[in-house]
Amino acid sequence: MREPEDLMRHGIGFTSQRTRERLIQRLIEEGIKDQRVLEALRNIPRHMFVDEALSHRAYEDTALPIGNNQTISQPFMVAYMSEVLLEDGPLDKAGGAGVLGRAH
Repeated sequence: MREPEDLMRHGIGFTSQRTRERLIQRLIEEGIKDQRVLEALRNIPRHMFVDEALSHRAYEDTALPIGNNQTISQPFMVAYMSEVLLEDGPLDKAGGAGVLGRAH
């Protein structure tokens, strides 16, 4: 049986690694190529940043509310901004739930 921390990090059902891989495949199909960006998005437990009631949607390519009138950004936008940052230099470093920092 998996440890509770392991389940939180890797997820089950709609938050599983397989579900994350489908998101990564969609991003690749949309033109995201940088492996550092894809790997960062693959490893960030996006479901932990949204309300539990929305965790089944965490790996959809859409922005989701995270409280206080804020959203977690759409994965494609985070990936695109990260690729541009890695190619061209600094952008909005506050965006993307930590992905921009993890892709370096």
